[in-house]
Amino acid sequence: MAAVDTVFEQLGSMTVLELVELKKKIEDEWGITAAAPVAVAAAGAVGTAEGGGPAAEEKTSFDVVLTNAGAQRIQVIKVIRAVTGLGLKEAKDLVDGAPLPVKEGVNQDEADSIKSQLEEAGASVELK
Repeated sequence: MAAVDTVFEQLGSMTVLELVELKKKIEDEWGITAAAPVAVAAAGAVGTAEGGGPAAEEKTSFDVVLTNAGAQRIQVIKVIRAVTGLGLKEAKDLVDGAPLPVKEGVNQDEADSIKSQLEEAGASVELK
């Protein structure tokens, strides 16, 4: 159990960019993706909808993805820092590395709020 606790503490101290890099490395190394369980669940929901069962549930968790920083990069970096709590370097790296997720697993209201703030600063944003 001590090894699990150590890994958990290390994950808690990582930045968003480091966690994104870790996710990519896990996907590349072991072929594990977060999208696979979602696809299976979605396929199951489609099967029940076609079979006359209950319709698929409305999506409640969204990922806010920065697709393009636009011309006002500094304003976008400021919004990223305010929304995520990242440091200046991490926020700049996120903006420079677009497309990257800004925040994952947020509710509809928070996702819309973040999207509008980033678009107001001149960025292009997608909700997934």
